[in-house]
Amino acid sequence: MPRISAPSNAAQRAETQRRILNAFGELLFTHGLPGLTMTDVARHAGIGRTAVYNYYADIEELLISYALVETERFLAELRESLSRLENPVDRLALYVRAQVEDLSRRHMPPGPAMGAVLSPASFAKLADHVGGLSDLLQDILRSGMDQGYLPVADVRQQAQLIHGTLSSSAARGSEEPDDLEERISRTVRFIQLGSGARFDDGGRPVPLGGRPAVAG
Repeated sequence: MPRISAPSNAAQRAETQRRILNAFGELLFTHGLPGLTMTDVARHAGIGRTAVYNYYADIEELLISYALVETERFLAELRESLSRLENPVDRLALYVRAQVEDLSRRHMPPGPAMGAVLSPASFAKLADHVGGLSDLLQDILRSGMDQGYLPVADVRQQAQLIHGTLSSSAARGSEEPDDLEERISRTVRFIQLGSGARFDDGGRPVPLGGRPAVAG
């Protein structure tokens, strides 16, 4: 067990759990999920293998915990950033950019691929939690339609198509910063245009058909 340095047992447990999740996330980034073991995680975290099993029964449970923690963090940060923007097309761009950056950094398996490595019960638990991301995207699309910046469409289906595009875009191209930025910029504009957004000569979103936007 690691040397106790936290002021209480509860704090020590939280610190150990944080180290385990951080180690797992770093190994996902550098090595990917296939072949990753609890021993690898323990070694990378600098704690005993038995200590890892005190928190997680197996790699599947560890993956679920990591995904849930990361999703909560991502959603909180994304909501705060979106609150600073008013135009729904700009908010869609921010959502897309944040998703591709996050997926590229974490190297989590895309949603459909998670079904191949998780039990049905675990996948359902994760799907319920990640549903918050879909709800947020649907709210952005619905706002764009209500305000006249996007054509009316099936919001749920459109969100599914966008998330499929995001998973493909984040599916590990070059990790050079310039290459990642170019890939993100292409993905942002592709999704904006695919959703029906239009822009003026200065690249600013404009209402469709020249009609004034509805105040949001």
